[in-house]
Amino acid sequence: MRKLFLILSVLLVLIGSSLVLAQNGDDDVEQEEIIRGDPNVPAPEFPEGLDWVNVPRPLSIEDLRGKVVVLDFWTYGCINCIHMIPVLEQLEAKYPDEVVVIGVHSAKFENEGQTDNLRQIVQRYDLHHPVINDKDFVVWRTWGVQAWPSFGFIDPLGNVLVVQGRDGQPSATLPGEFPFELFDRVVGSMVNYFDKTGDINRDALDITPESDFSPNTALAFPGKVLADTASNRLFITDSNHHRIVIADLNTYEVLDVIGTGTRGLMDGSFDEARFNKPQGLALSENTLYVADTNNHAIRAVDLTERTVSTVAGTGEQMSQRTQGGLALEVSLASPWDVEMGDEYTLYIAMAGPHQLWKLDLLDGVIGPLVGSGIEGLQDGTFLQAQLAQPSGLFYRDGQLYFADSESSSIRVADIRRQTVRTLAGPRQNNLFDFGDVDGGPGESRLQHALGVTGGADGPLYIADTYNSKIKVLDPETMELTTLFGLNDAGGGYRDGGADVAEFDEPGGLAFVDGKLYVADTNNQAIRVIDLDAGEVGTIQFPNAEALQISDQPTVIAGNAAQDKLVEFPDQTVSAGDGEIVLNLDLPEGYKLNDLAPFTAEWISSGEGIVIEEEDHLVRIVEPELPVRVPVKFIEGADLLHGDLTIYYCEAVDESLCFVEKVTFDVPVTVDADGDASELALDYAIVPPVLPE
Repeated sequence: MRKLFLILSVLLVLIGSSLVLAQNGDDDVEQEEIIRGDPNVPAPEFPEGLDWVNVPRPLSIEDLRGKVVVLDFWTYGCINCIHMIPVLEQLEAKYPDEVVVIGVHSAKFENEGQTDNLRQIVQRYDLHHPVINDKDFVVWRTWGVQAWPSFGFIDPLGNVLVVQGRDGQPSATLPGEFPFELFDRVVGSMVNYFDKTGDINRDALDITPESDFSPNTALAFPGKVLADTASNRLFITDSNHHRIVIADLNTYEVLDVIGTGTRGLMDGSFDEARFNKPQGLALSENTLYVADTNNHAIRAVDLTERTVSTVAGTGEQMSQRTQGGLALEVSLASPWDVEMGDEYTLYIAMAGPHQLWKLDLLDGVIGPLVGSGIEGLQDGTFLQAQLAQPSGLFYRDGQLYFADSESSSIRVADIRRQTVRTLAGPRQNNLFDFGDVDGGPGESRLQHALGVTGGADGPLYIADTYNSKIKVLDPETMELTTLFGLNDAGGGYRDGGADVAEFDEPGGLAFVDGKLYVADTNNQAIRVIDLDAGEVGTIQFPNAEALQISDQPTVIAGNAAQDKLVEFPDQTVSAGDGEIVLNLDLPEGYKLNDLAPFTAEWISSGEGIVIEEEDHLVRIVEPELPVRVPVKFIEGADLLHGDLTIYYCEAVDESLCFVEKVTFDVPVTVDADGDASELALDYAIVPPVLPE
């Protein structure tokens, strides 16, 4: 059905476009497909006041004149939207000077609508084109969009390509997943036509990807984690580094790294193998199974021979539903987690087709087990049940628990009875009922949960991802309770007890011996929760240099999770123009990192200190010291609040870098008779002590 829809959509684009005949200089007439916008439908201007990412300033339709513009309406947790990222990458690679993709991010979930989170995801998804935060659906409504993902086209003259919608009516956008060939045909026709008219502008746009401001960290957006006490090993999917890290479960010493760190699909030795955004892990004796998500494959790691092989998937994304077959001949779609069942059964959370699959490791046969393939929240038999992007698995005693992310629920597939039940989250048939509510069945609410785990018996532990919380669920009473994570909006990064500890979009969990290991994805760290002590800590690798890629300076440690607050004594200044003067005292043998930005955000009430909008956030790579911020002092009193992020490295061996996060509070009195025009802030940095 999906394949048929794609074919029809191609036809609809061509029918709804301007098709004309081009004539040669002689009597021969060749038919040429020309697709261009409708001159009666100029593209609407982008609204003012929206946050833009990857560009230094908001763009206008005039800025884009001469370019073929593709608008991608998306939301970052949507698997169908994720599937379109490599297609758009292909398009940008083929037409680097002629095409501009603009992501219009119209968030489904509240968490997705925060610009800071959007910046994180732009880095995580390696997006290098402009992205608009359309959290209030202003651009969405202007273009008449109704589903994620949807695509609109603007020609180089600033006109909208009008297509025929599903209902037969003219439409500015097309919804759904589409192959590269469709985009190539439409865009290629526009480029060819407007090249001949001289209207193509190949000048580069001013684009500054978020990745330019992102330091290389020891781990990059780790997705999942697995702990094994029998072998005393901790396995980590270092997802954005396209590799698997193995550490000692007690000392956290890096024991091995699986994969080159370059994305791709290649079997071979640990030093040769390549992955593409791997996620879930499962261990069977000395074989580690990996959900190689963006390769649409299942990989097997022989931990004895130190080799990687592909055991399921063709490397191509599934284009239509299938009943399965020989594992290496069946295409998969975004396997997000794997879990060992009884004997030789590997369960797979197949996020793309909204199903749970089963791989028989003896026979090499794979196929769907749970879910009709229709995205929804509906319990029932395995064939009737509707799932919505399952992304986390945990198996115990014939029960396969799964985090059903797009329905924001925790559900269980009873393998013996062949039925599905919802344990936590919204009532049936509602994919937009999410929140942050503890309670019993029908009352509790989650927000795009990605992880679930537990012990041999007892409670289940939940990574409530978009609420940035860790929760516990009693599978018998179905009572959901928050363990860690605060109620303020958005995530954070802080160690400590339940009253202070913070996470940022945790994606994976592992539970052993009273400890919960957390892949704290947006904090790019592995956290460990001692459940008996009620304390959260951050894992530091004592030999983190083993995680370096291509000798890049790597941020390995710091005080980022320690919530450091510096309270300065009251300062008195005179009214009028002045400056904040920040002097950083670096320890001997260290320097500021020249690859990652120093960042300082300054906040005041405006009653005594007035900071211009462009000066509230200072973001400079290797700033000149002292850092100076212009302000205006008004007679009265105020409190200056500063949030600083400082990256610094060893001056000789630049491979080891650190991050210092600190908050300043400075009481300020502005007196007409004051004799100072500067707020002098001196701060000495002390490097962290790494584990023995």
